[in-house]
Amino acid sequence: MTHILAIDQGTTSSRAMVFRRDCTIAAIAQQEFPQHFPHSGWVEHDPEDIWRTVLATSREAIAKAGLAARDIAAIGIANQRETTVLWDRKTAAPLHNAIVWQDRRTAERCRDLKEAGHESEVAARTGLLLDPYFSATKIEWLLDHIPGARARAERGELAVGTIDSWLIYKLTGGKVHATDVTNASRTMLLDLKSLAWDETMLKLFNVPRALLPEVRDSAGDFGATTDEIFGAAIAIRGVAGDQQAALFGQACFAPGDVKSTYGTGCFALVNTGAVAPASVNRLLATAGYRAKGQTAYAIEGSIFIAGAVVQWLRDALGVIRNAGEVEALASTAKPAVGLYFVPAFTGLGAPYWDPDARAAILGLTRDMGVAEIARAALDAVCFQTRDLLDAMGRDMKASGLGAPAAMKVDGGMVKNDWFCQRLADLTGLPVERPKVTETTALGAAYLAGLSVGVFADFSQIAQGWALDRRFEPAVGAPTRDVLYEGWLKAVSRTRS
Repeated sequence: MTHILAIDQGTTSSRAMVFRRDCTIAAIAQQEFPQHFPHSGWVEHDPEDIWRTVLATSREAIAKAGLAARDIAAIGIANQRETTVLWDRKTAAPLHNAIVWQDRRTAERCRDLKEAGHESEVAARTGLLLDPYFSATKIEWLLDHIPGARARAERGELAVGTIDSWLIYKLTGGKVHATDVTNASRTMLLDLKSLAWDETMLKLFNVPRALLPEVRDSAGDFGATTDEIFGAAIAIRGVAGDQQAALFGQACFAPGDVKSTYGTGCFALVNTGAVAPASVNRLLATAGYRAKGQTAYAIEGSIFIAGAVVQWLRDALGVIRNAGEVEALASTAKPAVGLYFVPAFTGLGAPYWDPDARAAILGLTRDMGVAEIARAALDAVCFQTRDLLDAMGRDMKASGLGAPAAMKVDGGMVKNDWFCQRLADLTGLPVERPKVTETTALGAAYLAGLSVGVFADFSQIAQGWALDRRFEPAVGAPTRDVLYEGWLKAVSRTRS
């Protein structure tokens, strides 16, 4: 039993990967699932679509690897965070579509809470800012808008959770309702210092305690699958939100280590060690992981739209047939001075936290076309990363950590060499791409393997990290700063 099954449940697709003990990939399977947009700014998933694709890809990956359940030492789960599901405890039937992390329907509720003066206490207790991004107001909305849900919740008939909890419940046949510290820290209901549900936050957001899952370590015991799912029970021993899983998969175990993941969104995290940080630059404090008795915290910057802007070029504009074509298209663009694409389709994340901002392309002239727009779309991801790094650098300095020496990157977009070089050029920071870029799934596998002894300790995991390529900045600071000033002006024009 030296193989690990990693479930990587993302925003647009579910993937399953089987890793060998040496962290090489034995098999991978992936399926996309539908996105639902019932109103402007609303984003939903059918929880049954998520379960169906997770089940299918997990079975397919095990079969592709030529393995059976008895060959799998444990399962690790990494998941899209903040996305919220409410279900019936007896039937495991969801009462509503899942409300996705990108969803903005509770923006007015968050605004009211801010105006009432609650944000400072929320930040002090949870490390988060009042924004529809997080789970608390999503749970409140579900209870208030589904007939009878609140009364049923108070009677203990319902369960709520982020996607990890939903999958654990389904995999264990309803025996385990649990989450890990990283996912719990994204709900806006967890006391970040004690890592326990905060009664003050539960009262503020009108969330009954009976609804919530038990909070466990990231490398912990989450039960086992029912026999019929894979033919025999498999232990579930590692769980983390996707970005914290990537932090772990990048072996960012030392305070000051930085990683940035480029998937649907972009998420940069810096390990801050054993002390829960307090950002003074409108970033987030979060649990990084808890394993082997060690808790690591992190400061995080969140960008809502990264790879999703490439999907928009493909699906809405039709200028590319697949995401892989965007590099070739962008590389043909002529210099387009003053052209900026601010992809605030669902508002702006850190450090702006403006849910009412909307996307715009600014500075178009007659000689510009799809190639220039494609490059501006990729540049936007780079500029947003600099937004995060600049704020993060100020927080790190205040915490005595010093500036990062380099940024480890992962996610689908970093397979693009042109993008990685542009990222280094526009942020001014060397970009390090590992040989294994599937670090979200790898982090989940590491956590599960650490829990069952496939991996002995943190040092063994760190030794397995290998550099594929390092991209050094090739643009001078004066040019970079002028471009960034233009970006800041463009952002100001999109804000509410």
